[in-house]
Amino acid sequence: MHWADYTAQRLMQRGDRQVSASGITPSGEFHIGHLREILSAEMIHRACMDAGMNSKYIFIVDSMDPLRRVYDFLSPGYEDYIGCPLAFIPAPLEDGSPGDGSVTYADYFLKPFLDALEQIGVSPEVVMNHETYEKGLFAEYIDLAIRNRDEIRGIIQQISGRDLPSDWFPYNPIGSDGSMDGVSVTGYEKPYVFWRDSSGNEGKSDIRKAHGKMPWRIDWAARWVIHGITCEPAGKDHGAAGGSYDTGIPICKLLGGNPPDKIVYEWIQLKGMGPMSSSSGLTIGPMEALSLVPPEILRYVIARSKINRHIEFDTGSALFQTADEYERLVANPVQDVKEMSKRQMVAAETQRGAIRLSQVNPESDPIDSVGGVSFRHLSMLAQIKSSDGDVWSSLNRSGHIKGEPSDSLKVRLARMRNWIDGPHFPEDAKLEIRSEIGDDARGEIGTTGINFLRKLESLLSECEWTDAGISESISEACESTEVTRKQGFASIYWAIIGRSNGPKASSLIFEMDRGNILSLLGNAKLE
Repeated sequence: MHWADYTAQRLMQRGDRQVSASGITPSGEFHIGHLREILSAEMIHRACMDAGMNSKYIFIVDSMDPLRRVYDFLSPGYEDYIGCPLAFIPAPLEDGSPGDGSVTYADYFLKPFLDALEQIGVSPEVVMNHETYEKGLFAEYIDLAIRNRDEIRGIIQQISGRDLPSDWFPYNPIGSDGSMDGVSVTGYEKPYVFWRDSSGNEGKSDIRKAHGKMPWRIDWAARWVIHGITCEPAGKDHGAAGGSYDTGIPICKLLGGNPPDKIVYEWIQLKGMGPMSSSSGLTIGPMEALSLVPPEILRYVIARSKINRHIEFDTGSALFQTADEYERLVANPVQDVKEMSKRQMVAAETQRGAIRLSQVNPESDPIDSVGGVSFRHLSMLAQIKSSDGDVWSSLNRSGHIKGEPSDSLKVRLARMRNWIDGPHFPEDAKLEIRSEIGDDARGEIGTTGINFLRKLESLLSECEWTDAGISESISEACESTEVTRKQGFASIYWAIIGRSNGPKASSLIFEMDRGNILSLLGNAKLE
């Protein structure tokens, strides 16, 4: 059973109504590491609906979180906004300086991320946390937290091992300069928290309005109650022993709620470079990833991996392998499980679940996402055909498509060209068709290989110019010259692209002009 379906079955024990949630702080550009949390929650939500439950998915934006420091992409002008909620400060201009406030900092960084989520088939109910404060929905729980602050303080200290100061207070009011930094609480009389800021100014904050916020560990527990959240996967930093999940559960109960079951996911990291981090700059943005990878493949990367296993995101050669795996499972879905062992049945169910949850549109047929053309074949055509029109003509000629390409296939080709032209395309996948066999290639091909190529040239001059006809000629050339298929294919690749491996040889030759390939192979000789 797929991990999302298994989680849905567990959640069913809580009742018929499920609310899956994920959240994010819009403090800077997002990276695809964030997608693991979002897609984990969204896939569980889909699995709940597939199981017949009443489910919704909400995406909580921590817009009341303060700006914690001046990040590298910001100008020193943001020093004045440290400690201010992200919803109440201006978005940066191109030079990193504060704008005129017509767009907020939170909205500025949130919009492109929501656009990426839409492309990947995620359409959550977006909840801006500052609006939840403004509506007074936190007021009851702020009051409960204040009245039970000693007990909450004890929970946090005992579970997390942190020492909180004696004047710790479960609410951070906003001072006269708009910042929560350096503000001390001087008293509480419902609904007002009285304070003194670092400038010596005094005032009061109304807990029914967005005049302040609770610390993260309490804010998180309160939102579970407010939104009725039954499922919220969290990263291993929050899910570690003593982390905010462990303190959130008893605090949520103290506030009168039923906390969600603890679900912890592992991080996504760039292959060979460790976990992605916005602060270190070690990232690939979701829009950048989606400009390279079909959304179904990106979803599949997360759907196929157990939630507690880390994912290495590789935009290089491993991407071909992932696409191959996805396309193979789509083209050959497991049908008959009667002859399978229990282990094989579990694996088959998991694979079916991964493909189902990888679709952008849950109602679509997975085969439509491939569009009749494999990832590898499209990669080859995008490199050896200069125009999109030539690609479509080739696909019609080879029988991959009939007539005009689908819109999804057009988008796939555009993404493929972006990948090929960008920094992430693997060197060993790049194709450069040779006009003549180079000296280095001759040395690798050798006498036996030269004889094979000359025989192949003769057979290709007479065969039917189809993938099948060319493939048959290659096999016949191998047999008649007594070279192994491995040697034969290596000789073809050395002759045409100057290395020992490449795309399917018969498909590559089929896409070339017959006269050009015959001329190339006909000149095969040792010098």
